[in-house]
Amino acid sequence: MKTPIALAVAAGLSGAVVTSVSAQATTFAQLQNAIAEGATAITLRYRYEHVDQDSIIKQANASTLLTRLSYKSADFNGFYTVLEFDNVSAIGNQNYNSTVNGHTQYPVVVDPTGSDFNQAHVGYRSEELTVTAGRQRINHGNQRFVGGVGWRQNEQTYDGYRLQYALSADLKVDYSYVYNVNRIFGDDSPNADLHGNLHLLNGIYSLSDDHQLTGFAYELDFDSAHALSTSTYGINYDGKLSAFKVHAAYAQQTDTGANPMGFSTDYYALEVSTLVAKVNVGVGYESLGSDNGVGFSTPLATLHKFQGFTDKFLGTPAQGVNDLYVKASGTYEKLALSAAWHRFKSDVENIDYGNEVNLAASYPLASNVGLLVKYAHYSADSLSDDTSKLWAMLTMKF
Repeated sequence: MKTPIALAVAAGLSGAVVTSVSAQATTFAQLQNAIAEGATAITLRYRYEHVDQDSIIKQANASTLLTRLSYKSADFNGFYTVLEFDNVSAIGNQNYNSTVNGHTQYPVVVDPTGSDFNQAHVGYRSEELTVTAGRQRINHGNQRFVGGVGWRQNEQTYDGYRLQYALSADLKVDYSYVYNVNRIFGDDSPNADLHGNLHLLNGIYSLSDDHQLTGFAYELDFDSAHALSTSTYGINYDGKLSAFKVHAAYAQQTDTGANPMGFSTDYYALEVSTLVAKVNVGVGYESLGSDNGVGFSTPLATLHKFQGFTDKFLGTPAQGVNDLYVKASGTYEKLALSAAWHRFKSDVENIDYGNEVNLAASYPLASNVGLLVKYAHYSADSLSDDTSKLWAMLTMKF
């Protein structure tokens, strides 16, 4: 016969087991709900790109379709997961050099066909803190130093760990450790990945609603691409002074890791823009300097956004590059228009590289459907050759 104490202990243990099983069932149900209540999205982006380059007899006509399937779970006690799968297909003949299809008789259009996970990561989010681990999109500011190259059909993403923390309403810190960069060239390319030990630090301080400072430090130590191993430290200012918007930046870059060259060079930029009769007009100057025959490099940047749409300066020349530009943009009803003119010269030796004209127009055909047309023409002086490019792009999101 069991004593009252033994009965009480048995009852307590039984209750604990029931409570534990119930808690596990509740947790499992919450996890199921987080998965079932996740958000899915489909993006279709068709693009036609035409390239006429003087040094190549044949003209490129690239017709490609990006299909992106995205999934983001609902939160589970602050945790979530993101999966994003991309496929790039050629529509019709591949009359362009994707850098891996062997069609070297055509100009280069870096939109290789293939399928891959664009993103696959888990994360944790609270009011002040966000932590992510896995393959992810990382864009810092205007993407001049770190970005996703979202213009290309195969986006650049990063394998690693990221921590974003708001120390206050005005001060935010963003740090990532990256061990691999998934580049735009596709899995079949020897340039598909950049392995290494990369530290990406970005801090934003809002002085007021109209003035913001951003400090950054990028330590890039690549396993194989030693010439790209650099230490870069700098600061950005973005603000509004009366009727003028101002962007100013400065950075210094030196060699690090196994880089075979020794150098120390500078980057600086200044852009001022204002509204004139409903047209936003701006003028800017950007300099990527040179030292010891090495130009200031930004291998993780979204380079298509800078120094002209024809992408003549994806790699900085040994003499550096200075870009003087003027631009204008505006809207007419739903039609958005923009234009820019660039004049390129070397940072040392005063070499005239060439100039470029960029034009773009976009129009929303429906709430989730957009049309974009762009044109660029580069007139060469001493760098590369005359090149014209035309794009027509249709994007649909569901």
